[in-house]
Amino acid sequence: MAAMSAEQPARFVVRIGVRSYEMDVNGHVNHAVYHQYAEHARMEHFRASGLSEDVLAGRELTVVLLSTTVHFRAELRAGETLEVDSEIAFTRRKPFTMSHRIRRIADRAGTPVDDLAAEVECTMGVLDVGTRRLVADPHARLSAAATEPALLGPVPD
Repeated sequence: MAAMSAEQPARFVVRIGVRSYEMDVNGHVNHAVYHQYAEHARMEHFRASGLSEDVLAGRELTVVLLSTTVHFRAELRAGETLEVDSEIAFTRRKPFTMSHRIRRIADRAGTPVDDLAAEVECTMGVLDVGTRRLVADPHARLSAAATEPALLGPVPD
């Protein structure tokens, strides 16, 4: 995980190997799988901060995806190694953003490379499961439940 200062959003990184069953008929990663890579990074980011699904459920909360956009930059193929980062940015509004960069860090032969494969932008919210409404001040609600709240980034201005 990269270091962060008080001014930086919280950034977290996971490593993923591209699997053969993720290929489409053209021999590269299917477009929907990029969304799955970002989802994996998001969930691992929350888990690392101490916000597992069970912890959130115990507080009658869940994190929901409101919208997502992927900008494809390069093809990915089976056997390559990726790093997917996850960056959270809160404001004073109920929705917050999580951004991801999917980078190829090794080709199929294991040779190190550094290629940006995709950028993913997600709008998220914290849902009160009882009222089925987004909570106000999601940063504070998540930080109160987290064991590592620094991974959620600074308090929004």
